[in-house]
Amino acid sequence: MKTNILVTGGAGFIGSNFIPYFLERYSEYNVVNLDLLTYAGNIDNLKEIQDNPRYKFIRGDICNRELVEFIFNEYSINGVIHFAAESHVDNSIKTPDVFIKTNINGTHTLVDVAYRFWMEKPFVYDQKYSNDGSSDEGTTLPRFHHISTDEVYGTLGLTGLFTESTPYAPNSPYSASKAGSDMIVRSYRHTYGLNTIITNCSNNYGPKQHDEKLIPTIIRNALKGNPIPIYGDGKNIRDWLYALDHCKAIDLAYHSGKAGETYNIGGRNEKDNNYVATKICQTLDELKSKKEGSYRDQITHVEDRAGHDRRYAIDASKIKNDLGWKAEENFESGILKTVEWYLTKYEG
Repeated sequence: MKTNILVTGGAGFIGSNFIPYFLERYSEYNVVNLDLLTYAGNIDNLKEIQDNPRYKFIRGDICNRELVEFIFNEYSINGVIHFAAESHVDNSIKTPDVFIKTNINGTHTLVDVAYRFWMEKPFVYDQKYSNDGSSDEGTTLPRFHHISTDEVYGTLGLTGLFTESTPYAPNSPYSASKAGSDMIVRSYRHTYGLNTIITNCSNNYGPKQHDEKLIPTIIRNALKGNPIPIYGDGKNIRDWLYALDHCKAIDLAYHSGKAGETYNIGGRNEKDNNYVATKICQTLDELKSKKEGSYRDQITHVEDRAGHDRRYAIDASKIKNDLGWKAEENFESGILKTVEWYLTKYEG
C-alpha cells in the first residue's frame, strides 16, 4: 500500500529539488504536488519526474479550500510537506497583501483541512514512526510539516546565532507573514493535538532557483556583461544552505522529528554579499573566462533595500544532536555545483 502525501509549492525552488529526491529515495510514497505556478513556480523544474506514475501535479491555489478538501478526499492524503509561499522580500515591500493572503491564509486553509480530515474521520495510517519521533510500532496521526525561514527571528549583530528559542522579531512583510503562518501551525498542535513540525531554514541556493534571487542574478548579469547589483555596502551576512542539503534535512525531520517541535536548518556557511559576488565571479572566471578582465569588474553597489536585515545565522545544533543531520556542502563546493548548473541553463 502506497502512502499519499501532499507537497505544496513543489514547482518552486526547494520543492522542485525535494520531490525528485524524495521519489527516488522512497518507493512507498506517491506525491501529489499542488502549485499555482505563479511567476516563482516553473513546471519545467520537474521534467525529470513528469512521467513518474507515483507523481501527480495539480495546478491550484492553497487558499482554495474547496480544492484542498477535494485533494485530501480524492487522494486520501496522509502527510503534508508545505513549501508553498510568496518568498521575495523586495516583492513583499511592494505588495504585502499578496504575502498575507498566500502565506497566512493559505497556510491556515491547509492546516485546517488537514486537521478536519485526519482528526474528525476514521483513518488508517501504516507508517512506523510514532508521535514522538521514535520507531515504535503503532498508528499515529499523519504529519503536517511546515517549511519556514530564519527571517522570522529578525536580525543579528556581529555575534550570536538564531536558536529555536529565539523570540520572533520579523522586519519585513514577508518575514511577518511567515511568522504568522508558523504561529498558526503551532496553534493547531497545542490546541487540537495535530501532528505538526516546523523547520526554519537559512538562505538556500542551488539549481532551479528563480532568477530574481541574489545568486542567479549575479550569474545571469555576469554572463550578459551587465552590472552586478549588490545592495548597500555588501556587508549583509547570510548563512548559506545548499538546496539538496536542505531537502535531506526536511526528509529527516518529517520522518523522525518529534511532533510539535521546531528545528532550525542551517549550512554553517556565513558569507557576506561581497564575498558571494566575488566568489561567483572567480568561479565564472575559471569556468568561462571573459576575453578581457574579470567578471568582478561588473560588481556595482546600489541603494540599499528598505529594512535590510544585517545578519542571519542559524545554530543547527538541535537537528544535529537530535536527528543526526548536518550540511554536507560548504559554500565553495556548493557554489561550484550551482554555477555549473546555471551555465548549462543559460548557455546550453
